[in-house]
Amino acid sequence: MKIAVIDDERPSRKELIHQILSAMPDSHIEEADSGSNALELISSQPFDLLFVDINLNDMEGTTLAAAARRILPDAQIVFATAYSQYAVKAFELGVNNYILKPFDPDRVRRVLEKCCHDLNQSKASPAPVTGPGPSASQPAAPVPPSARMAINVNRTIVMLDIPQIVYIETSGRSCIIHTATRDYTENQLLGEYEKRLAPHGFFRIHKSYLVNLGYITEMFPWANNSLAVKMQGFEKEILPVGREKVKSLRQLLGI
Repeated sequence: MKIAVIDDERPSRKELIHQILSAMPDSHIEEADSGSNALELISSQPFDLLFVDINLNDMEGTTLAAAARRILPDAQIVFATAYSQYAVKAFELGVNNYILKPFDPDRVRRVLEKCCHDLNQSKASPAPVTGPGPSASQPAAPVPPSARMAINVNRTIVMLDIPQIVYIETSGRSCIIHTATRDYTENQLLGEYEKRLAPHGFFRIHKSYLVNLGYITEMFPWANNSLAVKMQGFEKEILPVGREKVKSLRQLLGI
C-alpha cells in the first residue's frame, strides 16, 4: 500500500510513520510538511491512503482533503487530529476515517485494516451502469441538502445553493456572500465559511476573501510580486491573492 503522511509537525509525522510500518511493514510511505507540498506530492504520483493533519501551517486540512478527492478520487483519506469533535466533520466531508493524537497503535492498526478492506472492496466492485439521462420534459433534480448552506439574513434563515456562491468577503464584523444572482450579508467570521465550504471547492486566497475556484476567470500579476484574480460575473472586481497563498492556488488550479 502506498501511503502519504501529511503533517506540519515532524515528531507527529515520524511517530505515525513508525506505527504504520509496525502494523504494515511492506507499506511505501511518503511525507509532506505542508498543504502546498502535499498538493505537489499527490499530483505527481498515485496513493492508496492519505493521513491528513487537520491543522496544517498553510491551509486547512479540510481544504486539502477536498482537493485530494478531486486529484485521487479512489484514495482513502484519514484525518489525524488532536480534537475529537473533528470525528463528525470527517464523516460530513466523506473522509474515510480519523485517528486522534497522541496516536494509539491499536487504533492506527484498525484504521489501516479497514482502509485495506475498503480499497479491496472498491476494486472488486463492478462499475455502476449508467442509465439514460433525464428527458427535457423531466424537472431538474433538487439540490441535495449537503450542497446547501443555511445563513441568517435579517432574522430569516435563507437556504443557499452552495454552487451558486462565487466568493465571500469580509465587511467589518460581517461577511458579504456574493452569489450568481444577489448578495447576502451575515454576521459570521470568514474562517467559519472556510471550514464549511472547503469540501465544495472553495479556497481562502487572502485574509479577506474566500473564493469558489470554479468561478475564477483570470489570474494576473499584482502588487508586491503577488497575484490577483477576477471572478465570473464580477469582472470589475480585483481580488488580491496573499503571497503565501500563491503556490497553493496555482497547484489547486493545475497551473
